[in-house]
Amino acid sequence: MTIGLIGKKLGMTRIHDESGSMIPVTVLQMGPCPIIQVKDLEKDGYRAVQLGFEARPERKVNKPLSGHFKRAGVSPLRLVREFRVDNLEGYEAGQTLDLSIFEPGEKVDVTGISKGRGFTGPIKRHNSSRGPETHGSHYHRSGGSLGMSATPSHVFKGRKAAGQMGSGRVTVQNLEVVKLDPAQNLMVVRGSVPGHNEGYVMIRKSIKLVRKPNDGDK
Repeated sequence: MTIGLIGKKLGMTRIHDESGSMIPVTVLQMGPCPIIQVKDLEKDGYRAVQLGFEARPERKVNKPLSGHFKRAGVSPLRLVREFRVDNLEGYEAGQTLDLSIFEPGEKVDVTGISKGRGFTGPIKRHNSSRGPETHGSHYHRSGGSLGMSATPSHVFKGRKAAGQMGSGRVTVQNLEVVKLDPAQNLMVVRGSVPGHNEGYVMIRKSIKLVRKPNDGDK
């Protein structure tokens, strides 16, 4: 696991590369993120770095959180998140992380809360096909048969049916960092990012998975 940053999605736009091709990009405001706490394996049972983002009025912070921030020597922050890491070397409470930990051209994973669509039917939620529109048909936009009769006489979990759509934690992997603007704490990534504009996101460097050779490989 690698360290990352907390930020905010500002919106989408487009840029052109050297060949003139249009590239859809998302502009993100990332950091700066003070380190509030460093959790080690011996004391907390796992290794993690706790970061904060966006200043918050002290009058809106309860006493336990206020003491937590004062212990780290940082001002109150609106959002607090943890990043699991393999190595805690070089991280300490009160230190501030910014865009300098990223480089243009590298791959990142972006995590956010997807846009909520409310209670939707199976056609919108699962892209199901609709029924016939002819006279006498009783199947238009409903879920159709779930395939259960006397045996086992119940519906299994996970069937594609109507329900809440969106408003869940989503991670988009391997997005390319197109441009960095450290002066304004702006990052431009290729493609789309989950969530509404002004929604909070977490970014960490993508982990390169190395395939282990099988016994049959030559």
